Parts: sequence; C-alpha cells; structure tokens
Amino acid sequence: MKRLILFASGSGTNAENIMNHFRHSNVVKVVAVMTDNPQAGVIERANKFDVPVLIFDKAQLNNPDHLLQKCKLLKPDLIVLAGFLKLIPRHFVNQFSNKIINIHPALLPKYGGKGMYGMHVHEAVIANGENKSGITIHFVNEHFDEGEIIMQQSVDVSKGDDAESLAKKIHHLEYKYLPLAIEEVLQQQN
Repeated sequence: MKRLILFASGSGTNAENIMNHFRHSNVVKVVAVMTDNPQAGVIERANKFDVPVLIFDKAQLNNPDHLLQKCKLLKPDLIVLAGFLKLIPRHFVNQFSNKIINIHPALLPKYGGKGMYGMHVHEAVIANGENKSGITIHFVNEHFDEGEIIMQQSVDVSKGDDAESLAKKIHHLEYKYLPLAIEEVLQQQN
C-alpha cells in the first residue's frame, strides 16, 4: 500500500478531492493531513474521511527534530502539497527528495514564486491579458515553484473572464489532474 501525506493551509478542496479519489483504493492510502492553520477547513474535510490531522506552526516546520520526524514515522511514499502556502525547508526536501509534489494554479514558470497563490495568480493572469492559464504539478525543491515539472494542463482565458471565473476553470483542472499525477508519480517509484 502506497502512503500519502497531504499538506494544506486552507479550505482543503484539493485535499478532499484526493481523499475521495483514493478512499476505496487497495493501492493508495492517505495516512495523514498536516496543516499550519488551526482554523483550516481541511481539518473538517479530513475528519469526514477519518484521516488523522496534525496541526503545526512555523517553528515546528523549520525544526528538523519535530515535523520532519513525525513525517518519517508515517513512512510516506509521497507528500502532496494541496494548497499549502509555506516554503518547505531544505532539510525536509532533502529527506524526501523527489517525494514531495505541489500543484500551482498557473503555467509555470510564469506567475510563480513567493506570494503567487490563489486569487493573486488569477488576478495577475487577467491583468496581463494572457490568453491561456492552467495548472502545473511539480516536484518540490527548496525554492517556491521551481522544482521539476511533472505535468501541465491549460485552459483558455476568455475575454469575459475575471479572476473568479478563471479560478473556477483552474479548480476543474486541479480536481481532474492532481489525483492522476499522484498515481503517475507513485507508479514511477516502482
């Protein structure tokens, strides 16, 4: 059984989609949800699936003797950042080399980096008059949104789109392709 840990900071719709996708799987199991936000909606979503939740703060994330050790005990085959907004520390990335993936709501390398998440990305795409946007699923390194790209999927940006309508299009891509990318990465590990 392949073991997944999900990291999320917010409402947790992508995390819920992943938990739902794998809930009856004989091959993949979500073993924990980890969040840096004690008010995050992902906590309630994880509870619906009986997935254990661990809440941590920035100091615990950056302390190699705390969160990293807890993750190692869970023996994850893959860690998925599903709306997690903090930079993953180098010691964490080194411990789980090519075992941490992230989904970003734009076609990297455009619209990536610190502060580029959620509606900030969609507003920038609209403001710059882009005719395409999409998602990028990539391995995580010690820099925001710079790891090796696993998969990209695009969508047209229509003249009438605003940040909210574009966000809906992007969410549709996220829900469809993130579970598929997880399966692909796990299969390549064999």
